[in-house]
Amino acid sequence: RSRTVGELLAPTSPFDKKCGRENWTVAFAPDGSYLAWSQGHRIVKLVPWAQCLNNFLLHSTKNGANAVSTRLPRQSSESSQKNKPCEHIIDCGDIVWSLAFGSSVPEKQSRCVNIEWHRFKFGQDQLLLATGLNNGRIKIWDVYTGKLLLNLMDHTEVVRDLTFAPDGSLILVSASRDKTLRVWDLKDDGNMMKVLRGHPNWVYGCAFSPDSSILCSVGASKAVFLWDMDKYSMLRKLEGHHNDVVACEFSPDGALLATASYDTRVYVWDPHIGVILRELGHLFPPPTPIFAGGANDRWVRAVAFSQDGLHVASLADDKMVRFWRIDEEYPVQVAPLNNGLCCTFSTDGSVLAAGQDGSVYFWATPRQVSSLQHLCRMAIRRVMPTSQVKNLPIPCKVLEFLCYEI
Repeated sequence: RSRTVGELLAPTSPFDKKCGRENWTVAFAPDGSYLAWSQGHRIVKLVPWAQCLNNFLLHSTKNGANAVSTRLPRQSSESSQKNKPCEHIIDCGDIVWSLAFGSSVPEKQSRCVNIEWHRFKFGQDQLLLATGLNNGRIKIWDVYTGKLLLNLMDHTEVVRDLTFAPDGSLILVSASRDKTLRVWDLKDDGNMMKVLRGHPNWVYGCAFSPDSSILCSVGASKAVFLWDMDKYSMLRKLEGHHNDVVACEFSPDGALLATASYDTRVYVWDPHIGVILRELGHLFPPPTPIFAGGANDRWVRAVAFSQDGLHVASLADDKMVRFWRIDEEYPVQVAPLNNGLCCTFSTDGSVLAAGQDGSVYFWATPRQVSSLQHLCRMAIRRVMPTSQVKNLPIPCKVLEFLCYEI
């Protein structure tokens, strides 16, 4: 059973008890400095993560807990920031469905090269928070000041998910119930660059590969869509799920893709060749395709990949959080959680945060010394897709050693 690290509870008020306060999204800043989550309705809370960890550690020590938690690494990037992190409460004006942090690398220029003048000059120390709202708007906030910078208005339905390109270009992709994905360039003052069409129904989630070259999107259909983000064209569809696919995330080396579905399964794919490497089942025996839509007490709601590239976390409607190893069929740790809708690992992978009813709960993640094989795979797969690895002029046994053939 996984060990609880701490919790951040949302304040309650009488009207909250009459309608659900779903926490649809929780996110960590890329540098580990901040945690943000939707407290239900229109409020987003931003807190310095190092301060949270310190509070958790103090609390566990006071209670005389045998605090393995005191060995959790204390993430703090205050020394590298000009602005000391401070807490903010942001009223977004409408129900918040999605959040994403974005940080800038000045060398990454706007893709719109003809524009010489911009309202915003995003520097190295800039940290932005994008919030996707019920009315189709996306609001961009300055994390350090809590001020609204941009208001993006092109979607006609709920903005269900947001993701920034990890390369510091401040390219933002939004997934919406209007069946489209939209690509925005925040370095070009938030101008919309492209609309990606192809989903037959609502789009639930999207995720960039670590090198920002591929975008994965999932929605109210059984297919997983992969897009080439240099050409803004569809690369391929991955087919194998038996119900709506609701969440997706790439591994840190970009070699694997985890997808979660209402068919009670999480699949771990090799996205480069479209093969399912591992099926992580949440109902035993697993439902056949004809019944996969009916097992709604085991719907998988969220999936997250740890930074070690070895562990995956999932949330399901059976009130459980599960931690899996990518090379094992059964969970290595579990924890109870009612009504969980979203989860994500901290930037260093030591903690899993999961949202429930406007609050956030934290667990220490499984720790394991990576094998030499896994370290070798991670190193080479950061720079090579499957096809290139398979074409290397090396012995077959070494090739097997470097491939994720589970």
